[in-house]
Amino acid sequence: MSVKKITVPGFCELAARGQKLTMLTAYDYLWAGLMDQAGIDSILVGDSLSMVVQGHSTTLPVTLDEMIYHGKMVVRAVHRALVLVDMPFMSYQVSPLQAVENAGRIIKETGADAVKLEGGRIQSETILAISRADIPVMAHVGMRPQAVRQLGGMGKVQRDEQRLLDDAKAAEDAGAFAILLELIPQQLAQKITESVSIPTIGIGAGPHCSGQVLVGPDMLGLTADFRPKFLKQYAELRSIATQAVQQYVSEVQKGHFPDASHSHS
Repeated sequence: MSVKKITVPGFCELAARGQKLTMLTAYDYLWAGLMDQAGIDSILVGDSLSMVVQGHSTTLPVTLDEMIYHGKMVVRAVHRALVLVDMPFMSYQVSPLQAVENAGRIIKETGADAVKLEGGRIQSETILAISRADIPVMAHVGMRPQAVRQLGGMGKVQRDEQRLLDDAKAAEDAGAFAILLELIPQQLAQKITESVSIPTIGIGAGPHCSGQVLVGPDMLGLTADFRPKFLKQYAELRSIATQAVQQYVSEVQKGHFPDASHSHS
């Protein structure tokens, strides 16, 4: 049975019909395939892999080549979901030309459906240039992890209403097909959502956005010591995996594994 692929126009059409959109981050073939089969609408190959996969304290160190590497794995696993790849720090900030070239690399080398970059007004020329190259782009306003040095830290709720409204409108006018809203009070996120005609995807932005995104390993309970207010854990896979490894270690050390049922004669 064939599966209908979600395209950028299809993604926007779902939102226009009032269906809440679902998005999770994934970074490899295994988890992307599982999420796709489970019915997720969109998968983001987020630059959060710098922290979740690579162990850095911010998203800044991950490179364009590394994003492309992980993007390829995710695209190979996905049959239905829309796949976006984050443009990492300093892959688009230098100039619109640089941004178009790097966005083009992402699309050509990964086969992803779209790219995402951080910024609204300040990146409007860049969003416009990428869109004019026929590359779908999602904007990202509110808390911008790549601006961690300027903002003074991660996890700060953004409350400058006029700036955020202006950012969202500038992104829409420049050709963004959707906007990710991060760490914004729910009433303001609702106001932003109602002020634009393109979908909004929230993370820590309340229930009034067109859809929601979470970091996959966070939602699955695989990451330790990370409990922000906006995160709901739907499983505790870290403890299950830990127990399984401990049991394996114990059985091997005691000679209980492999037994006859796991050995060839």
